[in-house]
Amino acid sequence: MDFSLTDEQQMIREAARQFADSELKPAAAELDKTGNRELLLGKLKQLAELGFMGINIDPDFGGTGAGTLAFSLAITELARGCASTATTTSVTNMVAEVIQAVGSDEHKNKYLPKLCSGEYAAGSFCLTEPGSGSDAAAMRTRALKEGDEYVLNGSKLFISSAEFAGIFVVWAVTDPDAPKGKGISCFLVEAGTPGLVIGRAEEKMGQKASVTNEVAFDNCRIPAANLLGEENKGFRIAAGELAGGRIGIGSLALGIGLEALDCARAYLQEREQFGKPLAHFQGLQWQLADRYTEMEAARLLLMQAAWQKDNGMPFGPAASMAKLFATEKANEACYVALQMHGGVGYTREYPLERMARDVRITTIYEGTSEIQRLIIARHLLDGVH
Repeated sequence: MDFSLTDEQQMIREAARQFADSELKPAAAELDKTGNRELLLGKLKQLAELGFMGINIDPDFGGTGAGTLAFSLAITELARGCASTATTTSVTNMVAEVIQAVGSDEHKNKYLPKLCSGEYAAGSFCLTEPGSGSDAAAMRTRALKEGDEYVLNGSKLFISSAEFAGIFVVWAVTDPDAPKGKGISCFLVEAGTPGLVIGRAEEKMGQKASVTNEVAFDNCRIPAANLLGEENKGFRIAAGELAGGRIGIGSLALGIGLEALDCARAYLQEREQFGKPLAHFQGLQWQLADRYTEMEAARLLLMQAAWQKDNGMPFGPAASMAKLFATEKANEACYVALQMHGGVGYTREYPLERMARDVRITTIYEGTSEIQRLIIARHLLDGVH
């Protein structure tokens, strides 16, 4: 396999790295402390203008068209600067990809340019409900067809960017008598639609500037033309797009983990104890070597999953493996890096405590580590008797 990057991929990675260094790192502490919406929205607009909100979207619709591998590289670099901003960018790309994959020409022409250009600050992906998280097929939100409209009722939970999203991709039950997971459809709901109610922002442990809200549908009427794909076949859309989203979250975790280790590496060379730099102690050297090796392995797993997706190959199991390994090992990297800083790592003087909080959610959203293990195991055991 050729691991070299194309000129375009290298350019995108470098642009993301420069933006993270110059724009996100200086703002990350304030975003974490205050959740400054104006500051976040300004950064998102800049990212859209640089082409980061539609990395895998056809240029005909305003996207960059650079592919999944470029997307993975970009999210990794952005996460080094600010995990909240990287999460919002990743989810918006995910929403755009859903529309590109199964939307009509009208959907693509109407919504993709607005997402890619930043006219819509973000897009939201509405799947999780209060009573259905990992078991997404157990959702209760209903969509009843009345003439040339659908009427949505129900609620969704933990929806990223809901406060300022311009478009929502929403899953709802359209045939309650169908077998579990078979009577679900997918819809597009524009912000401001009557009956679409955005709840309060959740108070989270980390990624505090990435706004997360409950979204309710109270007799929310949308045109029947806003159905994405075929009626009652929406669950497979969710499954497919979640696999792609796992590449994004794995890449995000990789970025946080690498940044934490880079901070630790620098600190070990500066801090002295017992008359010599911490970097001279073999125990710390070996921990650093092991954590960087794991991050490199995560990078290769993510590259493989992205390459398979870009080449039209089945990539779901590879994406689950990459997400599982990258997020678990990034959590470990952040905690080891914080430990290497000693007491100061636990203070806000250094960014380690923020990184440790920000990385924690990566083993939970877009499918928990436990769900990834189930997916991988089912793939391994399929056909084994």
